Amino acid sequence: MAIIDMQAMRYINLLDKVSKVRTRRCFVYNNVIFFAVNKGQVSRAIGPSASNIRKIQESIGVRVKIIREAEDIDGLKRFIEDIVAPVRPRAIELKEDKVVITAGNNQNKASLIGRDKRRFEEMKKIVADVFGKELKII
Repeated sequence: MAIIDMQAMRYINLLDKVSKVRTRRCFVYNNVIFFAVNKGQVSRAIGPSASNIRKIQESIGVRVKIIREAEDIDGLKRFIEDIVAPVRPRAIELKEDKVVITAGNNQNKASLIGRDKRRFEEMKKIVADVFGKELKII
């Protein structure tokens, strides 16, 4: 279970205030704030013509994305693909106690790792908080 800091709590409360959708997962990846909400509430959180997202973005000055919460390990692949989009990894697998992302080519691998391994560290923290697993990119 991840510890929610005060900034994440403010973002979660802002989403609740604007869209009336509750979530427990808010994280930053590649300078974008992600909210993971239940499957049936994604469209409600986004709002008509993405109006809720625009309100939140104007309020905090950072890009926002709403993604579907991973309910189980089967949702792991879709969850990670939603986060790293538009990069398309060749494969995402669960091996023993690790999540292994096969990048495919060097450009995808560089995009997933990021400068000074920043994106890798962000994704590593997200995978550990959400799934309790380690991350490896090959």
